[in-house]
Amino acid sequence: MRNLAKATIFIACFLIAATAAILINLSAQSFAVTKIDLIGRAIFPAGSPFQGTEIGGLSGITYDPDQQVYYVISDDRSSKAPARFYSVKIDLTSGKLEKEQIAFTGVTTLLDENGKTFPNLSLDPEGIAFTGNSVFVSSEGDVDRKIAPFIKEFSLEGKLLKILVIPELFLPDDKGNKGVRNNLAFESLALTPDRKYLFTATENALVQDGAVTSLQSGSPCRILRYDAVGGKVDREFLYITEPLPAGANPEGKFVTNGLVDLVAIDENRLLSLERAFSMETGNTIKLFEISTEKADRIEGLDSLKSRLSELSPVQKRLLLDFETLKVPLDNIEGLTLGPVLSDGSRGLILVSDNNFSPLQETQILGLKIKVQKTS
Repeated sequence: MRNLAKATIFIACFLIAATAAILINLSAQSFAVTKIDLIGRAIFPAGSPFQGTEIGGLSGITYDPDQQVYYVISDDRSSKAPARFYSVKIDLTSGKLEKEQIAFTGVTTLLDENGKTFPNLSLDPEGIAFTGNSVFVSSEGDVDRKIAPFIKEFSLEGKLLKILVIPELFLPDDKGNKGVRNNLAFESLALTPDRKYLFTATENALVQDGAVTSLQSGSPCRILRYDAVGGKVDREFLYITEPLPAGANPEGKFVTNGLVDLVAIDENRLLSLERAFSMETGNTIKLFEISTEKADRIEGLDSLKSRLSELSPVQKRLLLDFETLKVPLDNIEGLTLGPVLSDGSRGLILVSDNNFSPLQETQILGLKIKVQKTS
């Protein structure tokens, strides 16, 4: 009877897994990811030092496959140390992410157009993308201090190489009638594998496009696709975030849900990371795969508010609700594809922004995904 029970459980589990695989494949006609698994989690306590800096505020990560090194941006606004990114080695040859196999190996200071370190509170670096011999970095700016957002290219030594043009409709005006909202601007950056296109997105809606995320509805973000060589936006798409988590109480409290990072699979398919927080629900992290193929192009529209019902946003498919991993979650804000693993899957590394708070911690999470080739 015991063997029969085991066999029954095995068959049931097999059928559930097979059904899940079929459902993934049926829904993957315009998508690429077919499987995703957790391979590890590492913690660095608040206040961890490295080369005269405090490791913290890790808001974006990108991978250099030739050097097998990750570049991780800190969102320190040149307050605790000059604005910077870290070089990190993460050895995944075992197929697992383990803290003993993670090493911070370098820190690079970002320099402004005068070759100087960025002054205190003059930027808010959030996203980073490796080009092959340099990195793009995005800054949310600071609307309250009238500091504009930016996307700039830096050498691996931190020297400013190029400034991308931000479309005028994204720049706040003095009356607060247009542009990005404070702390809800360009969190994300992603280059396509061929390095032809650079993606970024607003974390929530532009002022003239609609409202921030609520319990009832998501916020209409804009995804921008740049010609990475020419440096100009060639396309924009509508992305709708998820609503606030059920149980959140936004009355008089800090609550949020936003689009915090992207990874480009190709010029039409991306992974998107959403991070929500409320005092009642804690951190809610969700990973999606999105496709722009059937989405309307919106780069010619100065405002979306009156046309949202007419526009087709990017297609969006939930890959992972991190709550199902049953591990404590901090403020996860960055992700990147890593190396090909021994089983043919790709490593996917995520980092958390601890806000330099003693009540939080820096987390590095490892996932592996299987990506099918698409036409």
